[in-house]
Amino acid sequence: MPTPLDQMIAAGLDAVVGDGKMFQLGTVEKRGVTMPVISNAPPSLPFYFAYFCNLHGSADFLVDGEERLSFAETYARATDVARALVDGFGVKKGDRIGIAMRNAPSWVVTYMGVVMAGGVATLLNGWWQGGELAAGVTDVGCSLVLADEPRARRLAESGIAHGAQVVTLDIGKPIAEAIAPLTAKGGSDATQLPMVMGDDVATILFTSGSTGQSKGAWSTHQAVVQGTFNYIVQTATIVHVLTSVGNAPEGQASTLLNVPLFHVTGEVPVFLQSFAIGRKLVMMPKWDAEEAMRLIEKEKITYFVGVPLMSYEMLIHPNRDKYDLSSCKSFAAGGAPRPRDHVKRLADGMGGGMPLLGYGLTETNGVGCGNLNDNYIAKPDSTGPASLPLVDLAIIDDAGNVLPQGQVGEVSIRTIANFEGYWNNEAATKAAFTDDGRFRTGDLGYLDEDGYLFIVDRKKDIIIRGGENISCPEVESAIYAHAPVAECSVFGLPDERFGEIVGAVVRFKPDEPSTEEALREHLNATLAAFKVPARIWLVDEPLPVLGTGKLDRVGLRKTYQAKFAAEG
Repeated sequence: MPTPLDQMIAAGLDAVVGDGKMFQLGTVEKRGVTMPVISNAPPSLPFYFAYFCNLHGSADFLVDGEERLSFAETYARATDVARALVDGFGVKKGDRIGIAMRNAPSWVVTYMGVVMAGGVATLLNGWWQGGELAAGVTDVGCSLVLADEPRARRLAESGIAHGAQVVTLDIGKPIAEAIAPLTAKGGSDATQLPMVMGDDVATILFTSGSTGQSKGAWSTHQAVVQGTFNYIVQTATIVHVLTSVGNAPEGQASTLLNVPLFHVTGEVPVFLQSFAIGRKLVMMPKWDAEEAMRLIEKEKITYFVGVPLMSYEMLIHPNRDKYDLSSCKSFAAGGAPRPRDHVKRLADGMGGGMPLLGYGLTETNGVGCGNLNDNYIAKPDSTGPASLPLVDLAIIDDAGNVLPQGQVGEVSIRTIANFEGYWNNEAATKAAFTDDGRFRTGDLGYLDEDGYLFIVDRKKDIIIRGGENISCPEVESAIYAHAPVAECSVFGLPDERFGEIVGAVVRFKPDEPSTEEALREHLNATLAAFKVPARIWLVDEPLPVLGTGKLDRVGLRKTYQAKFAAEG
């Protein structure tokens, strides 16, 4: 039955959503289905940026070391970039513009500038090696790539022709100097920026599925804005709940930006939502638990989000007691489940902050479910109920039929915030949706009597390491590219810090021996570091096969997970 917190959240949602209230609801037809939509949300990101940057004006928005930018200053620099892209680089509506850099004010300003110029913000994975970057650029046909020095160098050193112009930015400089390679090319107050509306393409984010090469998931402005507003509704609901019990938030909301902006979690619920709620973003160039605690104390951080290992590393840090974390009321996680014993320990050990867990995907623009505070402690294995008002969550069978409560099937999400498809991949797009517009997540789960989602397995052949999806076939393909390899199988291994890490079993050709060191050298030059197997078993005998002649992947996974557990 609904908990007291569930009842308070329902009442809070009723208070902020509906006719004459903060958020108006309407409907829209998409994929032949009538779906709810927040009708008073801006039609596109340029309108969204303009309104809220003007509203919050001089308030701090971006903090990166010694540099601080207000909402107004950030918008002004983004406008400079947009004008330069239109006048100096000839960017037209729909042009794919790659962004390849670590978190920095330059990333934020270029993202804003690209979409204000009518371009499609194509978020390249900053951890990719040069070949992976080139493949992403080629796959979606980027005409221009805006990169920091390390990513530009990787791309150049790959030697792969990708057809895009690369502009290198020194993102360590103050923002005006950092974007000078763009603004020096043109743009002025007279530059006309295009009218960008909801049906225009806004973003492409890359996701690793079961097929190997990352796919570019593209979304319209309507989808991205609606997904962002669904998060804003959730935040407004919680503020209403806190206010009703005499615990209204005080001061400016702020968050530590330690998840990469090229991930949907960094992009939508963290970065984009912050415009509407006037939230300050404090950047960390590289994750370090003690530095995170120092910044939480110094900047009075009110909200923390990261992969589960981040909050846990702060909890168990030997210097934890040296820092005052009491300003931070929420320690959220996404991308992977938390071990259940961590949930209660976080609630007890983080200075009053409570644990949260979110569930969403790149293809849903991060929208899905959420579990928080007392409800999360009571059901630590659940990702929580559907995030209202936009999410229609259902468990379906292979034919797309909705299954009854308690029955295990594939988790599906239907919402106006869903992506449109995979760029230039109609077959994958068609397979991703049911006939009635439900996105097939590839996760297996069930709903309990309270509508809480429990994930029990996944259909896709992927590993989720610290929130980063890794395709097993992609890693296997890289292993097979090492000439001495005869056969291999890649699988996930349980890990307390990352949730899962990559494991592999490999057999070399009898007449062409090699070593683990040589294989690792090959993989390190080919794959992003997080994809390289943490544990490799070398075997002499052929790998077991099924009656069909295919490798017994399930049996291999179970065998080597058991070996890994026995090794400690």
